[in-house]
Amino acid sequence: MNNGSLAFMFICTGLVFFMIFGLAFFYGGLGRRKNVINNMMMCVVPIAIGTLLWFAVGYSLSFSGNGSFIGNFEHLFFAGVSEAKSSRGLDIPDALFAVFQMMFSIIAVAILTGSAAGRMRFMPLVIFVTFWLLLVYYPFAHMVWDEGFLAQLGTIDFAGGDVVHISSGVSGLVLALMLGKRRDYQRLGYRPHNVPFVLLGAGILWLGWFGFNAGSALSANSLAVHALVTTHLSAAAAMFSWLIIEFCLAKKVSLVGASTGLIAGLVAITPAAGYVSAWSSVLIGLLVSPICYFAISVLKHRLGYDDALDAFGCHGVGGIFGGIVTGIFTLPSLALDKQNIGIIYGNGHLLWVTIIAILVTVIWSAVATFVIVAVIKKIMPIRVTDHAEAIGLDDSEHGETAYPTFMGLDS
Repeated sequence: MNNGSLAFMFICTGLVFFMIFGLAFFYGGLGRRKNVINNMMMCVVPIAIGTLLWFAVGYSLSFSGNGSFIGNFEHLFFAGVSEAKSSRGLDIPDALFAVFQMMFSIIAVAILTGSAAGRMRFMPLVIFVTFWLLLVYYPFAHMVWDEGFLAQLGTIDFAGGDVVHISSGVSGLVLALMLGKRRDYQRLGYRPHNVPFVLLGAGILWLGWFGFNAGSALSANSLAVHALVTTHLSAAAAMFSWLIIEFCLAKKVSLVGASTGLIAGLVAITPAAGYVSAWSSVLIGLLVSPICYFAISVLKHRLGYDDALDAFGCHGVGGIFGGIVTGIFTLPSLALDKQNIGIIYGNGHLLWVTIIAILVTVIWSAVATFVIVAVIKKIMPIRVTDHAEAIGLDDSEHGETAYPTFMGLDS
């Protein structure tokens, strides 16, 4: 074991965990006053569910065995997971690797809850989170990051473009479609109720993303440094690009826009952070903002779906873009397989298998989410009543409010 890598990965694990609370503030600020507790709870409850499920079966299903689509039960309840040595040839023990990966599963499912904000009952959400982890996240963690089908094809995903962002974004879209629109959607304007919360959440996410991406090197080494550099450059470039778009279209720039832009840049660089050059990361950041801006500001309204907090528009669309550019810009010097490089360096195989992986992720995530929600709907209603939605989910679902003087009127 390497003591420097141990210390580094302890910190990175903590940073990824801290991101969950950043997401809670980000989603809480973007929503309405009467739903802020509910929005935050949807981010926080996956900590309990995801932790216990990962300990019981999740790690084993994700990182054991050599099945094409799912692992086996070798490490149930962390059986055989050493706290002192690595069976994977890493600088850190298996237990630390397992806990680091646990954090990814938690934030992945927390991301998709943003699409359902303002109208989903909490108990069906808890059931949905459990089965989504079992049927979507664990299979993709195994297929991409272990010895599964997509890894065998040659696809690469440095820190979770496919596994975290595309799967959660697409699942969020399907969940939103099956829930239906909020009662006042496209009749009343939905404005963020607390813009400082949005910035606070975005700032925590940006900080935590250094652990998310740099930590995915799984060692305190030059690859971790490179991933940190590309991560920061992409986020800054995407924020700048988003503000330019706002200024050109509205002659004003917004704090919510700056926060959303930097998140889009972080999402896009996630699958590519350890594989592309610094200049490529700047280009990725500059290009992802126009694409996500179009998805959030134009496409969503034209098609009429209610992706409440833009989990699909930011994470799904940004993750798909990030996967594609990974297949375009992966450097020969950083590629895991020297024949599996970016198309601009003379070989299109990586781009081709990346597109296949994206399609598999989209289809699998959409179908699994549809099935989970359809089954839950047979057992219990998944949407709150019209009255409960009108008074707010904080009061109707949790019996508490963020603002004691708030009388229930909201715009």
